[in-house]
Amino acid sequence: MRYRYVGPADVAAAATTGPGRAVRSAADFTSWASAGPGPFTYVVDLSGVLRLAPRESEHVACAEGGEVLAAGEVSFTRDGGGWRISEVSNQSTGYCPDPSCWPAVAAAAERAGFGHPGGFTAEFVFRRCPGCGQICVVKEGDFTCAVCGSPLPVWVKPRLWVKPRLGGESSALNEALHRE
Repeated sequence: MRYRYVGPADVAAAATTGPGRAVRSAADFTSWASAGPGPFTYVVDLSGVLRLAPRESEHVACAEGGEVLAAGEVSFTRDGGGWRISEVSNQSTGYCPDPSCWPAVAAAAERAGFGHPGGFTAEFVFRRCPGCGQICVVKEGDFTCAVCGSPLPVWVKPRLWVKPRLGGESSALNEALHRE
């Protein structure tokens, strides 16, 4: 699945940290990782390449504004003479990737020569509130908006770029898009 940026437009416009660095091998990472093992902001671009940026970077800047296969945060540890991913999540409120994006992360890590934990070490589920439009992180299976208290859709389709329901609007399409 491809993920579009769904975060605030002003964040995307202000994302000036530049693109993430493509990491195609452990040597690419070693030459860049003088700042330490992380955590880093990461995306997997549409060609399946892992891109890293400093943690303070916005995912949309790391991805050069484009769509991604996965996004989140990642940390590394030394593994013999190389590097291994020690922690990895799908935590990106800009792209809100589903936990099902793990195979793209694993494939990008393996192509670059990194060992990995076999799945996300921290996994997040995101929903857009149909009541207030806020992007929410579902915590402990509670599908309730922390901002307005509205129930969040359990059903993940359509993706988060669907605009929230407008007050009083009751079109059949809108109802179908927000059905739980």
